[in-house]
Amino acid sequence: MSTNATIYLKAEQNVELQSEDVYVKDIGTLTCSEEHILAKAKAVKLHHFKAGEEKRQVISILKVIEEIQKACPGAVIENIGETDVLVEWIDVNKHKGLLQWLKLLFVALISFFGTAFTIMAFHNDIGINDVFSKIYEMVMGRPGDGYGILELAYSIGLAVGIIVFFNHIGGRRITKDPTPIEVEMRVYERDVNTALIETAEREGKVKDVS
Repeated sequence: MSTNATIYLKAEQNVELQSEDVYVKDIGTLTCSEEHILAKAKAVKLHHFKAGEEKRQVISILKVIEEIQKACPGAVIENIGETDVLVEWIDVNKHKGLLQWLKLLFVALISFFGTAFTIMAFHNDIGINDVFSKIYEMVMGRPGDGYGILELAYSIGLAVGIIVFFNHIGGRRITKDPTPIEVEMRVYERDVNTALIETAEREGKVKDVS
């Protein structure tokens, strides 16, 4: 049975799945005026991850359109999203257990002590103690006799500045704006996805139309 219904597809650039089977509904959002056609299109199977197969697969949107048209003859598919979709299969059971917690602890310790060392190395490089001593002597007219209000105010200001810059206090966000790290992570993810897709295209590993 053929139909002239139009299916609008908004494909995502990157999709992570916990299931070995990849369906059209997994790679983006769809809408259609005909509910039964929409349901049939969403249920179209695109790929099955086999044992030993690469956990990342690139699927061309042309392949998606071809498969939908096989299931819904005569349907018009309008893609308003990405032209290629990077699908990654995540094995949840593999990322559970003590090893995962040890990895998390290791990264947390590296981040904490690495940041602390970087700040100390920077202060030592610019001679922050000498700067504070000269400022104190210029203002008070005599050399400082140890750590005082200037060092204390600087330490508090440094902590407040880091909190404001990263827009977080513990697990709470100060404002609704994304943090600089979140922005850079999104840019990094987009660049990685683009590189993986282009590499798959050059190696001829993209699941495309025949």
